[in-house]
Amino acid sequence: MKKELEIEIMERYSIINEKNKREIVLLRGQGCSWRRCRFCDYHLDFSRDKEENITLNQKELSKITGIHQKLEVINSGSFTELPEETMDLIETICIEKKIKEVHFEAHYNQRKFIPALRQRFSKNNISVIIKIGVETFDYLFRESYLVKGIQTDNPSEIATYFDECCLLQGIPGQTKDSMIQDIEIGLTYFNRVCINIMQENGMAIKPDPSVIELFVKEIYPLYKENQRVDILLENTAFGVGGVTTNV
Repeated sequence: MKKELEIEIMERYSIINEKNKREIVLLRGQGCSWRRCRFCDYHLDFSRDKEENITLNQKELSKITGIHQKLEVINSGSFTELPEETMDLIETICIEKKIKEVHFEAHYNQRKFIPALRQRFSKNNISVIIKIGVETFDYLFRESYLVKGIQTDNPSEIATYFDECCLLQGIPGQTKDSMIQDIEIGLTYFNRVCINIMQENGMAIKPDPSVIELFVKEIYPLYKENQRVDILLENTAFGVGGVTTNV
């Protein structure tokens, strides 16, 4: 019953036709290796059954057309947690559909695997873009409150490995100045910034309605037209995701 329910409520493929046009696919792997973030329940979208993951991923990857020659692959964790068979299929599809740029996500603790991934795809003239969920550049706030697991307070060091960053906003303790500062640091060191507004879930950290209202009124207007900034007021704004049923 759980598997049937997941199929009904979890969207895993979408086409983004606005900023940074691309196809996006939400795949499934063995699960996030970190799993300690106090705000995130995305890690619940996993399965220890490798064959089931391969089958699900094949189904979603078969929808890719190459319409924008860009593909973003997300998997509620890091690309290293996807089956190798899925990675092989992604590479094959990129070649067949003439995709020139493929995006993956990774946790900071998986950074040592990024150079090999770039080299692998570069053999077919495909650029690899890696996104990291930094959430905030306030090191003390990030590691003592969010427990993100990024053991450096230097954004330049993070940007050595990663091309794009995600920020989490709309949570207790944030102010207009702190949110803008994070966005500006992101734009200084990374090619793109994706701002995620905190959504209610089963984790300890909850969204702060007053901070979200502040963001919508005073920060959103400043960046909504910025072509290097994606803003997700809802976590399904890219057309993928949904309610996680895997517990």
